[in-house]
Amino acid sequence: MRDERGWFRFQRLYDAARACVRSEADMRRLVREAALDDAVEGSRWLEIQVDPTSYAPFVGGLTPALEIVLDEAAAVSRAGGAPVGVMVAASRIRHPLDARTLARLAARYAGDGPGAVVGFGLSNDERRGDTREFGVAFDIARKAGLALMPHAGELLGPAAVEETLDALGPDRLGHGVRSVEDPRLVDRLAGEGVALEVCPGSNVALGVFDEIDEVPLRTLVDAGVRVALGADDPLLFGSRLVDQYVFARDRLGFGDAQLADLARGSLLASRAPDEIRNAAMADIDAWLAAHPA
Repeated sequence: MRDERGWFRFQRLYDAARACVRSEADMRRLVREAALDDAVEGSRWLEIQVDPTSYAPFVGGLTPALEIVLDEAAAVSRAGGAPVGVMVAASRIRHPLDARTLARLAARYAGDGPGAVVGFGLSNDERRGDTREFGVAFDIARKAGLALMPHAGELLGPAAVEETLDALGPDRLGHGVRSVEDPRLVDRLAGEGVALEVCPGSNVALGVFDEIDEVPLRTLVDAGVRVALGADDPLLFGSRLVDQYVFARDRLGFGDAQLADLARGSLLASRAPDEIRNAAMADIDAWLAAHPA
């Protein structure tokens, strides 16, 4: 059994933080500050996850809630923040019919650039609900051309990851780090090109691993699994994206060329528009050339 106290502690803090968001102005501030903070760190593309259900009561419904997020994402992208694509996420603790409603809403605003819905996810405690029952929602999102990005394989092990692969057909998995407990599953992830969002600081904060050194980032990379390095929730976990690269270098032994590969992998696993991805790739190459081994 993984550290349940870590998850419940996080959930309490998350719920408390979310309860502070009670107006359109609050929602816009969160999106804007996230994009501006990421830009300061050098991020070239931000995919921000939102479940509009939480904010709908304060702004007149699901559609206005999502439209506020999309409008502010577009505005801050134009104003110099990191360009923002939006992932709409359903919750495992709500009924699968609610997920279908969100998938249809996400499909209406699907697009390729800043201020558009680029993906559809499934979040919250993965020990809750039946993953297979969310398959219809993911089919709706798939038909709309959205990237499929459910969470799996952090609190539960390889069986949960395999069930998610079979039931939802994801392009990317939130976390998925416990896949390493089954080498056959790791080979499947590599073979099918499913990317994993690996968030070392989050894994330790939730008690999935005791120390950063135990996070199996190198095992996954060496096995050919595409990795998108992420910070998960900087506010609650106290570490941002750059910190994850510092962990990879200082605690997991990644050199400059490997750090560059992690950055490339994150871009390739994203829904960043081609012009943004290509410019970022060129800058990664330039950074690496300026830091020879």
